[in-house]
Amino acid sequence: MRTKIALIFGLVLLSFAIAIYSYQFMPDQMASHWGISGEANGYSDKMFATFSIPVLIAVFTAIFLLLPKIDPMKENIKKFYSYYEKFVIVFIGFMLFLQIMMLLWNAGMKISFNLILPIAMGALFYFLGILLEKAKRNWTIGIRTPWTMSSEKVWNKTHKLAGKVFRAAGIISIIGVLIPVYSFLFVIFPVMLAATYLIIYSCLEYKKEPKGKRRTKR
Repeated sequence: MRTKIALIFGLVLLSFAIAIYSYQFMPDQMASHWGISGEANGYSDKMFATFSIPVLIAVFTAIFLLLPKIDPMKENIKKFYSYYEKFVIVFIGFMLFLQIMMLLWNAGMKISFNLILPIAMGALFYFLGILLEKAKRNWTIGIRTPWTMSSEKVWNKTHKLAGKVFRAAGIISIIGVLIPVYSFLFVIFPVMLAATYLIIYSCLEYKKEPKGKRRTKR
């Protein structure tokens, strides 16, 4: 656990180190947003663009590490916390990847985001699927609907399915790289459909349970 925490903080520091080193090479106005065509369509001040992602990484990391400690059902989180830490590392790696791609673009290496983003997003969705499959009932991490939170059985069934659905969404997202013009559709729609399907599934599974068994102890 300590090794993973050290790696997490190391990645946060790395993102700031990259920003500090790259700052001198960046133009005064930097591309910071890209449209669905893969072309830059938004620009920001050099200071903001260079350090925005490292700051976001630091903020998200603080939130990720704090929430499990204050969750009312934190004892359940301990049961899958090792998977949670791995996902945090993957998420920070994803953000770090975006930071490097943005800096390279502004340094003159015009790599198409339509070619690289589906792969990065696909990997993130895939690892999210692994985390969801292992998640135990809590108020912080997972598919938290009124029905999953009211029944441990519904939670377990929903998250077992969520693991498969999000891994599939990740694979579909990566396939989108083969059709760069429409790659954003391969990223957005599978996840939207997965989330919608899981919400409906949890509701239907809850309705199948006898009323006397719907609420379980925390």
